[in-house]
Amino acid sequence: MKEKILVLSLFFVFVPLLVVSQGYLLLMSSNSGKITYSPLLSPSNEQSPRLLTGSIFSSSDPLNAKVSGAAVSADARPILIKKYLEKYNSELIPYADLIFDVSQKYGLDYRLITAIAQQESNLCKKAPESCFNCWGVGIHSRGTMCFESYPEAIDWVGRYLKEEYFDLGINTIDGIMAKYCPLSSGSWAFGIRQFMAEIERNE
Repeated sequence: MKEKILVLSLFFVFVPLLVVSQGYLLLMSSNSGKITYSPLLSPSNEQSPRLLTGSIFSSSDPLNAKVSGAAVSADARPILIKKYLEKYNSELIPYADLIFDVSQKYGLDYRLITAIAQQESNLCKKAPESCFNCWGVGIHSRGTMCFESYPEAIDWVGRYLKEEYFDLGINTIDGIMAKYCPLSSGSWAFGIRQFMAEIERNE
């Protein structure tokens, strides 16, 4: 009788320990095959995702909208810019990668700089001569703002949009239009949305 009691006691002591230890080992082995991200390296903390970016935006507000469709590979975005510039035989074709990099640098939608150039100068075809100013900035009766090169102009425009608009909370197409082109009745914003959609769809 004492032997049976001893055996039962040992059973109820060691079996739960065995079950717990096996469960722990199973949990560790299942986690070993998962990919984890450090908070500092996670794509969601970058200015734009390393692998995917929201691509199909609400037509009413492409700069401040939710993703509603398929995602575009991050590596494809400079290609989309270049194909769009090639379609219109723009002088900006060699700077497609730079436009994308500057957009990333200042936290802008990758299509915005190109779309404004299309709206303001038909991608540099109607820009002031020898000014490298395809974005319509500083063009008024007192004179015309000129740059030394397209790279200088692209970086200036990117920084200008960040500091004078986005940093001040102006982050919608209509909001940008009110300051960038205040005399527009809405056609400026309509054009920007249309061109951004065309870049996205590779039209």
